[in-house]
Amino acid sequence: MSTVITILNGPNLNFLGKREPEVYGTETLEYIEKSCQDYAKKLEFMVQCHQTNCEGQLVEWIQEAIGMSAGLIINPAAYGHTSIAIFDALKMFSGPIVEVHLSNIHRREAFRHHSYVSASADAVIVGCGHEGYLFALEYIAKQLRYGYKKRSNQTLLT
Repeated sequence: MSTVITILNGPNLNFLGKREPEVYGTETLEYIEKSCQDYAKKLEFMVQCHQTNCEGQLVEWIQEAIGMSAGLIINPAAYGHTSIAIFDALKMFSGPIVEVHLSNIHRREAFRHHSYVSASADAVIVGCGHEGYLFALEYIAKQLRYGYKKRSNQTLLT
């Protein structure tokens, strides 16, 4: 059986391709998931994709990934800017974590510039569109192949 990388997508990402295509692109979530599955196969990994509009469900999927997934990619969408619960859940995950945002959150409204999720992530990829997920898969694959070591959870949030 292949090593699993979990991909979690937050609120409104089920409307990709329809919602603000000038910001998020025209690719659908289904297209992104299929691209990730195909790329993961080339990297000799398997991906498990989930999307929800509910914060608690994201926390539950993070907890389920503990001990089951080798790595985690999360696009928390708006919850990245508000959710300490997701931040806390991610701190418990022992594998590499990559936060992905389709748009460059630093070129958008000021309230989008801060992400609680970033403080739990090993890497953050913003503004690369759907390819950000593929970059995240590549990063996690390299980390796992070359001896990933969990970084300290001693995080300062200001």
